[in-house]
Amino acid sequence: MLLKKKIALSFFISASIIAILVVLEYVNFIKIKKEIMYLEVTDTIRSKSLQLRRHEKNFFLRNDLEELKSVFVYLSDLKKILEESRHFDDTGALAGLENKILDYERNFRNIEVIFWDFQRDFGDIKPSHLRYEKFFDLIESTFLERPKLNADLLQNVFSLDSQDKAVRELRVLDADISALKRNGEDIVAISRELDKGARSKVDRFIHTSQIAILILFPMFLIIGIGIILFIISNVVRRLEALTKVVERTGQGKFSPLAVPAMNWADNDEVGVLIGKFNEMEEQLAQREKELIQSKKLAAIGTLASGVAHELNNPLNNIFTTSQRLLKKAGDECPPFVQKSLSDIYSETMRVKKIVGDLLEFARGREPHMRPLELRRLIQGAYRHMGNSVDIEKIRFSMELHPQEVVIDGDQEQLEQVFINLFTNAVQAMSGEGELKVNVDETAEEVRIRVSDTGKGISAETLEKIFEPFYTTKDKGTGLGLAIVFNIVQKHNGKIEAESESGKGAIFRITLPKQMQSR
Repeated sequence: MLLKKKIALSFFISASIIAILVVLEYVNFIKIKKEIMYLEVTDTIRSKSLQLRRHEKNFFLRNDLEELKSVFVYLSDLKKILEESRHFDDTGALAGLENKILDYERNFRNIEVIFWDFQRDFGDIKPSHLRYEKFFDLIESTFLERPKLNADLLQNVFSLDSQDKAVRELRVLDADISALKRNGEDIVAISRELDKGARSKVDRFIHTSQIAILILFPMFLIIGIGIILFIISNVVRRLEALTKVVERTGQGKFSPLAVPAMNWADNDEVGVLIGKFNEMEEQLAQREKELIQSKKLAAIGTLASGVAHELNNPLNNIFTTSQRLLKKAGDECPPFVQKSLSDIYSETMRVKKIVGDLLEFARGREPHMRPLELRRLIQGAYRHMGNSVDIEKIRFSMELHPQEVVIDGDQEQLEQVFINLFTNAVQAMSGEGELKVNVDETAEEVRIRVSDTGKGISAETLEKIFEPFYTTKDKGTGLGLAIVFNIVQKHNGKIEAESESGKGAIFRITLPKQMQSR
C-alpha cells in the first residue's frame, strides 16, 4: 500500500471516530435544544405564576382593580403558554397545571362577583347604620383581606343576622379566598417542580454529551496516534536502513538492501525506492568505468539523500507532534482536555449568538415602509428588550415634541435599532441608572436622542463603535451597533455618538419624516 494511502487510511479511521462523535453530539444537541426550549417554557410559567400570586396578594390587600386586571392578564398568558406547549407534555404535568389554573380562574371569578355584590349590599346597609360610620372605611378596605373578621364585626357590632346577605357573602368570600390561596400555592409548587425537572433533564443531556466526548475523543487520539506511530516507525526504520546503504555506496561498497516480503506495511513509496535503489546498485556494479560508476553513485546518493531528507522532515514533524500528544493523553483524559470540553460547550452558545448576528448583519433586506407612531414603537422596543434584560432598576423616560410623531419606516428594523441601543445602555449602566429618549420633530425630519448614565465610551473606542466586529465586551460580537448603523442608513438617516468616560453616552439619530418605499 502506498504511503499516502496509509496516511489517508489513518486519517479516515480517525475521521470516522470524529464523525461518530459529531453525529452523537448532533443528536444530543437536538435533544438539548428541545429541552432548553421546554426549560424556557417552564421558567416562563414559574415566573408568571409568581407574578400571578403577587398581583393576587396586592388585590386582597389594597382592593386595587388594576391588580385584579393584572391577575386575569397573567391567567390568560399562562393558559396561552400551556396551550402552545402541549407538544412538550410527555408526562401530563402541563395538563395537571392547566387544570389547576382553570380552577384558580373559576375561584377568582367567583370572588370578583362577590367583591362587587358585597360592595353593593354594604352600600345598602350603611344608611341604616350611620351610628357605626367609623367602621365603614375599615370594613371597605379590609373585607377582602379579612372577610371572616368583618363578617363577625357586622354580626356583633352592626347586629346583623347571620343570614343577612352581606354576612353570608363575607363567609363565602372567606372560604373562596382560602381555597384560591391553596390552589395558588399548588400552581407555584407545580411550576417550580416543572422548572426543576426541565433543568435536571438539560443537565442530564449535557452530562451525556460530555461522557460521549470523554470516551470518543481519547479513542480518536489513541487510535489515530497509534496508526501514525506505526507508519512512522515502519518508514523511518527502512529509511535508516536505506541511509546506511547509501552511505556504504558512497564509500564504493555496493551491497543491495534486503527487501522484506511485500505486504501492506512495506509495499509503499519507500519500498519502491529501496527496490529501485537495489536495481541501480546492480547496474552500478556492472559498470567497469570509474568515472561512470562515480557519477552513477553520486546521482544515486543525491537522489537517495534528497528523498530521505524530503520524507524525513515531515515524518519527524508528525512523530514529534504525535509523541507530545501521546504523552499528554496518557492513560486517563488529561486536565487540558476536560477544560477544552467545557470550552467547547460555552463557546457554542456564543457562537449561536454571533451567527445569529451575522445572519442578521448579512441579510441586509430593504425596509418595508409604512407610517409608524414613534411613541408606540419606542415603548414596544423597550418592553421587548425587557424580556431578555433585567430593567427593574432602570429609570426609563421618554419625551416627544409634539406628543405624537409619525414617520415612514420599517417597524421590525427600527425596533431592532432601539432594542440594540437600549440593551447597550443597560449593560453600560450595569442594570441600574437612567435611560432617556427625547424626540423632536421638524418640518422634514425627526431627531431622536437616546442617553444613559453609564460608564461612557472612550474617545478611541468612539471612533470605531459602528465598525463590524469591533467590541469592548468580553463576549460581544461587535455587530450590534453595526446593524443599527446599516438600518439607519437604509432609512436615509444618520446616527452619531458622543460620550466621555464615566459620563454616560448619547446617540443621536436623524430620520426623514417621509421616505418613498423601495
